[in-house]
Amino acid sequence: MGALQSFPGEPEYLDLAEKTGFSPEQIGILHKRFKQLSHNEDTLSRDNFNAIPDLACNPIRSEIIEAFFDKRNFHQNKVGMVEEIGFEEFLVVMSHFRPPSLNLTEEQKESVRREKLRFLFNMHDTNNDGTITLEEYRHVVEELLSRSGSLEKETAKGIADAAMLEVASISMGHMEPDEFYEGITFEHFLKILKDIEIETRMNIRFLNMDTPTLCK
Repeated sequence: MGALQSFPGEPEYLDLAEKTGFSPEQIGILHKRFKQLSHNEDTLSRDNFNAIPDLACNPIRSEIIEAFFDKRNFHQNKVGMVEEIGFEEFLVVMSHFRPPSLNLTEEQKESVRREKLRFLFNMHDTNNDGTITLEEYRHVVEELLSRSGSLEKETAKGIADAAMLEVASISMGHMEPDEFYEGITFEHFLKILKDIEIETRMNIRFLNMDTPTLCK
C-alpha cells in the first residue's frame, strides 16, 4: 500500500485497525518496524526477512517467511505467492499472531481460533492442494505443544505421534507414526487440535515488538 504517512486516529490507521484488530497505536509501532526491516522502502522481500537474526533460531523459519508472501493469508480469497509485500499485507499477516481480545463472544472466539488454525494449515499446505502429510502435522503439533515451556520436546513428540495415529485412524484405518499419508484435510486438522490451546502459542518475537513469540 506504500508509505503510510498518517498518524493514529486518521482514516488510514482506522481502516487498518478495522481490518486487523490492531489499535492505531500498535499500527504506528508496526509501521516503524516495517520501515526498519525494509530499509525505508515501501515493500518487503524475502531477503529482508532472511536478514532478521531473531528469526534464524526458529525451526519453522522458512514456513513463517513464506506465510508473509502467501496470498491466502491476505484476506483476499486469492491463491499464489508474491515476491514483495506492502505494509497492509504485512499487517494482515501479523494479525494472525495477535492474541484475541478479551471481550469476544464464544462465536467470535471460535472464528478467531479457526482463522489461526487455517493460517497454520496453510503454512504446511505449501502446494495448496487442501491436505498436509502426517509428518507435517506432527511438526505442527510438536511446535504448538513445546511452546508452552511445560513440556519437554520428547513428550511433545509423543503426544504429536498419538495425535497422528488418531488422524490416521480417521483417514484410513491403521498407520504407524513414521508413515506418510497425503490426506490430512483442514477438517481433520480442526478436529485433532480441538483440545490444544493455540491462542497464546501462535505468536512471534522476531520483530522485537510487544507481540508474543514463536522463537524462544
